[in-house]
Amino acid sequence: MDTSTSNIKQNSLDSSWKVKLLYDGDCPLCMREVRFLQKKDKGRGLIKLVDIADEHYDRSEHSNIDYKSAMGRIHAILPDGTILTDIDAFRYVYEVLGMGWVYAITKLPIVGKLANWLYSIWANLRLPLTGRPNLETIIAERKTKKKCDSKICDI
Repeated sequence: MDTSTSNIKQNSLDSSWKVKLLYDGDCPLCMREVRFLQKKDKGRGLIKLVDIADEHYDRSEHSNIDYKSAMGRIHAILPDGTILTDIDAFRYVYEVLGMGWVYAITKLPIVGKLANWLYSIWANLRLPLTGRPNLETIIAERKTKKKCDSKICDI
């Protein structure tokens, strides 16, 4: 396939996404989930995956969700700009992939609250559980690597 055909195919996939999922590409457990979602997407382009760990991550292209916020909890963005977080984000992604049954029980108010509480514990422990430094250290390291062209660094 030549470059122009490849670009047309990629542009078509870029415009057909139903949900954009922000993920931490430096997190081994997150990457396991991303690979699973890619497999279930089967190349349809329903899920647009955005690696927030990429040095070129630009929050202005992703509903102004800064790196620190994206690292703190999962974010999914719908084409209309609606932002979903926590279990709501996972539930929507799985629904788009035709596997809504996985998170369906979390629609029940009590189960949903419990699931979000458990997710918040996971989100707070994710970095140490994967052998990584705390968020403040990661942000400091990222700031030293990233040269800010403006007065406010986009972290």
